[in-house]
Amino acid sequence: MKTFLLEEQKRLAADITRFLSLYNHITDAYIIEFFTDNLWGSLPLSWQAALDGLRSPQLAALLLENRATPEASYSSVWPLSLLAFKATARSLTFPRRAGGRGDAAGLGRPEEFRENPWQSARLHPVFRKHVKPKKQHEIQRLGQVVKRLSDLTGCHHVVDVGSGQGHLSRFLAFGLNLPVTALEGDARLASQAAKFDQELLQVLKKDCNNTQAQEDFSHKAPRHMVGWVDPRAPWPEFVRLLQPEKNRDGGAAREPPKRPALATGSEEEGCPPAIVPHEGRRAEAAPEDGDSPVHPSQRPPGSLLLTGLHACGDLSVALLRYFARCPQVVGITSVGCCYMKLTTEEETSGLSPGPPSSEWGYPLSRWVSSLPGHGLSYKAREGACHAIEDYAQRLRQQSPTLRTHCFRAALEVVIRAADPDKRRLGVQTIKKVHTLSFQE
Repeated sequence: MKTFLLEEQKRLAADITRFLSLYNHITDAYIIEFFTDNLWGSLPLSWQAALDGLRSPQLAALLLENRATPEASYSSVWPLSLLAFKATARSLTFPRRAGGRGDAAGLGRPEEFRENPWQSARLHPVFRKHVKPKKQHEIQRLGQVVKRLSDLTGCHHVVDVGSGQGHLSRFLAFGLNLPVTALEGDARLASQAAKFDQELLQVLKKDCNNTQAQEDFSHKAPRHMVGWVDPRAPWPEFVRLLQPEKNRDGGAAREPPKRPALATGSEEEGCPPAIVPHEGRRAEAAPEDGDSPVHPSQRPPGSLLLTGLHACGDLSVALLRYFARCPQVVGITSVGCCYMKLTTEEETSGLSPGPPSSEWGYPLSRWVSSLPGHGLSYKAREGACHAIEDYAQRLRQQSPTLRTHCFRAALEVVIRAADPDKRRLGVQTIKKVHTLSFQE
């Protein structure tokens, strides 16, 4: 991705904010509401005339893609306002390109999956068990980045926050020889991770017996800890959370705290609710000497590296704040997810007693928060979780999921007509629903 200077970033953020504020009646809607709320009728009549009757591959080519294809030819003269909308949206999009997405034959997979689409050739078989192909690719790539960061900083203690079933932690610990603390808020997932660790140790022990090698791998296993990471808590509380139970309060070991907070999340189990009210008051403000960013020269050598793979919502924000403020944290790698679950002041007001916090998940930038109309709704943030390339491909290939969307929208119209209070009810997915008629 292109590197932006600070002033360029600010100008781009201001332009994006101004542009989105003109079209938030579209961005603040789900696909289903295109039908139920008649969003088509909210478009200018000249836009309707230009877009009406276009096939889905034409919509993809003319609105979402920027390449010469037979579908990219205009069948009518578009109004200048629609052309300006298209050009502006394209100019404000972050430049990016897909890397390692297959060869010219269009296999669409990284090279490591050419021989077997379900097994990464770059990841040792012992780390592929229980792991889907996408996650295999992710833990191998992220693991190498963490290892490189460890070498550069001289820090060899990694904290995997929101570790889930421990797939990344196992690869870092057993595969890359890094001491790992795996921190997970869901005790069930932490227990499953420890079980998978034991399975891997049995495999390694068996291999040692076969080769007559005498090595004890048990000391390499990740240290699994159960604990909630509260993004609004000061960094000393996070450091205390990583200490052994018996050392946290200077007394005997105790059960991990059960207080509700923003949970860590897991790709395998799905993400928890983004906002959970505290039972008590908010965490006290951080001490003054720990409430401002720490200069790299002030960090003690060899402390903690933070990593998070699919750290949900505000958890990714918390990792960034701990990196900026906590002297013990010398490096960070983070792959965020579930941006719609970032908290905002409007969504969290009134949830907890005490004075409101000045820090929220979105926007993380105080400068952006000063821009008029900077707010993004939950719907808009959820839309930001999805790649426009995927939608363009669905339109271009006239994917069956488009038919499913239309069926669900039609059902929504029927439901709301029967009971206006019922909106977007959870409807169980039916296999091969796109092959059925609406009545079926």
